[in-house]
Amino acid sequence: MRALQGAVETLRSGGLVAFPTETVYGLGADAENSTAVARIFATKGRPADHPLIVHIANPDQIPHWARDIPPEAWRLARRYWPGPLTLILHRTCRVPDIVTGCQDTVGLRVPDHPLALALLEAFGGGIAAPSANRFGRVSPTTAAHVREELGDDIDLILDGGPCRVGIESTILDLSGHQPRLLRPGTITLAEIETVLQKPIAQPGNDAPRAPGMLRAHYAPRTPLCLVPTANLEAEARWHLEQGQRIAILSMTATPLPEACLRQGMPAHPGGWARELYARLHALDVQCFDCILIEDPPSSADWQAVRDRLERAASAQGGPFRTPEDR
Repeated sequence: MRALQGAVETLRSGGLVAFPTETVYGLGADAENSTAVARIFATKGRPADHPLIVHIANPDQIPHWARDIPPEAWRLARRYWPGPLTLILHRTCRVPDIVTGCQDTVGLRVPDHPLALALLEAFGGGIAAPSANRFGRVSPTTAAHVREELGDDIDLILDGGPCRVGIESTILDLSGHQPRLLRPGTITLAEIETVLQKPIAQPGNDAPRAPGMLRAHYAPRTPLCLVPTANLEAEARWHLEQGQRIAILSMTATPLPEACLRQGMPAHPGGWARELYARLHALDVQCFDCILIEDPPSSADWQAVRDRLERAASAQGGPFRTPEDR
């Protein structure tokens, strides 16, 4: 495949390649080339202390990147790789400081996408890759999203179609005495606890920095508000009374004014995860004044979707307020 060979050559020469994974599209560079990795930070506008995930072709490559590997890492890798799970481990000396934000840990995962795996096999090394978008913005789930966001700032885009999962990987820290969930994803806390047969802690102040942990993240340019179902109709009417064009993503049949654009969302968290970023990208280019999103359920299986929505809403000013409280 000519495009794949071109991507390998681009990585080996220090270039940037956007490539598909099952979660979102990544912006990749040779993980052992500090100069190439620095281009990722410059292109995204990403803070230098915000570490990257190193994508590898198979679990056998873990010892190249990590040391003091606990049994839990091998157990989870056998169960979930390839797949949307990132493991935080103590790094080896081969990992450049720029990849880890000068921390003693590194994030590793094997992506579950045939084109990503083919690229990693052909390249033969690790690919450091955050999402292929400007820092803090909505992650891309198609090659078109990457082109719209980054344009000519990257050297090559591999088009592997829409991403199957649609939100970023679960991140689990295994560098301490107890496993800690740093970022929820479609592999849930309960599933991991079942595999490890032990409880998983929440991150404390001493947790390693990891992607997606900032309070405000994953945000479209259009202001976004997360609204409880009971307040959705009143909130829509208030925005319309201000003369605003609004779009609404909702999963229930709550009555809404005809003047707003309403798009139905799936009734299960996997469907939300798969469609959310694509919907936000599409709405973001239509010049709406506000996007209202119906608050999804608060149950554990919705944790990853809620995490992305709450961080996106935080980028626009914080939690929901009724018109009376404004």
